[in-house]
Amino acid sequence: MDKPKHRISKKMERLMKLNAIQVKETLKQLGAQVLPDGHPAVPQLNSLFGDHTFFVDESGLKVLEPTDSSEMGSRTGEVVSLADWSDPELTSLRAHEPEPTGVIVVFEPSKH
Repeated sequence: MDKPKHRISKKMERLMKLNAIQVKETLKQLGAQVLPDGHPAVPQLNSLFGDHTFFVDESGLKVLEPTDSSEMGSRTGEVVSLADWSDPELTSLRAHEPEPTGVIVVFEPSKH
C-alpha cells in the first residue's frame, strides 16, 4: 500500500477497535469484509493508521469512527474511507486523507 501523505488527524485517533459483536453487526449493515487480526496486511495497516478494525469493500479500505450520538442508548459509528483500490483486480490499495462516507453503523444497546 502506498503511504499516506499526512499523518492521521487528531479526529481519526477516535477510530474504533471493535469487539466480535460489533464486527458482526457492522458486517450485516455494511456489506464489507473484515480483515482478521491475523491477516498479513494488518501489521502494516496498524503502523499506518493505528490499532483499528479494518474493513474492505469494492471501493477500498474502511474503518469506523465513533459518533457523538447516543440516541436511545445505541452506539453508532461512521464509516470512514482510508484507501481506494488502485487496480481493477482489487489487490493494491492507495491511501488518502481520511474521508467520512456519511454511512452510519448502529450497534444495539448492550444488554447487561
